Amino acid sequence: MRSKQKATSLVIAHLAGVSQPTVSRALRGSPMVNETTRLRILKIARELNYQVDKNASSLRSKSSGTLALLFFEDPAPDDSLINPFFVSMLASITRACAQRGYDLLISFQQPANEDWQAGFEDSNKADGIILLGYGDYLDYRARLEFLIARGMHFVCWGAVRPDQPEVSVSCDNYRGGYAITRHLLERGARRIAFLGDASNHCPEFLERHRGYSEAIKASRLRVNARLQIDAISSEQSGFDATTVLLERKLQFDAICAASDLIAIGAMKALQAHGLRVPADVLVSGFDDIPLAGFVNPSLTTVQQDTKAAGAILVETLLKLIRNEPVESQIIPVSLMLRGSTQRA
Repeated sequence: MRSKQKATSLVIAHLAGVSQPTVSRALRGSPMVNETTRLRILKIARELNYQVDKNASSLRSKSSGTLALLFFEDPAPDDSLINPFFVSMLASITRACAQRGYDLLISFQQPANEDWQAGFEDSNKADGIILLGYGDYLDYRARLEFLIARGMHFVCWGAVRPDQPEVSVSCDNYRGGYAITRHLLERGARRIAFLGDASNHCPEFLERHRGYSEAIKASRLRVNARLQIDAISSEQSGFDATTVLLERKLQFDAICAASDLIAIGAMKALQAHGLRVPADVLVSGFDDIPLAGFVNPSLTTVQQDTKAAGAILVETLLKLIRNEPVESQIIPVSLMLRGSTQRA
């Protein structure tokens, strides 16, 4: 009988035994509705094939019912110029938006574009913005401060630092760097190279390097600064950084790469120079992009929980939009142990 009734929020309210405002709040994902009630309302709405009239809803609430996701151009193994890690993040963000009754507007931006925030919240195209990727953080920070001064609602995927002005969601870069380096040490490595820009220009890599350094010190070994080679997150950069290590004739028995793409490039460089992974050199990455499990040997890496990250990014942004208190969050990581560190 339900399928024959006209699908309105009043009908849903009657069937769920709640008020019409409660239905509206539940469909918006409001925390004012408890989870049991929200799930009951969503189930009835699906059975009735109920669709929110977003135009009417926007007129009442002055809300677009849309969130914007801004990707920034990034080196990639194909012509997409999108880091493969962010493709995984996109799926979880899209799912989280749908669960909360929001559409997602995706925009691809070049870092050189000075007006990448224009045309979204100001024009009511979106109620808030999620930012993925940023290039040089020192350049990026000035833009974030501009957004804050404008009173715009946004949340970033990036490092969480004590002095930052923005709200961010991040994986635990420090503990990830520590744990993966500890694993390399437990596998017998004693001269571990770190490939990645360990500076304030790239705070996520800097935190991973800090974890790497602390793990080496905890094993009563010395951190050799010459074994740290700058690299951005691309296969070519990892290949070039490893070539520098080899040309310097530095002794190393493992590579701790700040990203999977860097690690994959490093393995190609080692193989090009006649070195075997993992027999001669252990290699680890960070991110757990889909390609990590398919290279040969498969890549040991630090897995970031993209499913949790997408949900937290969306929920944090919605709290900002509702003017609720929010804090930056750090998500735990886990190790994915594969062939690149599993020598006899």
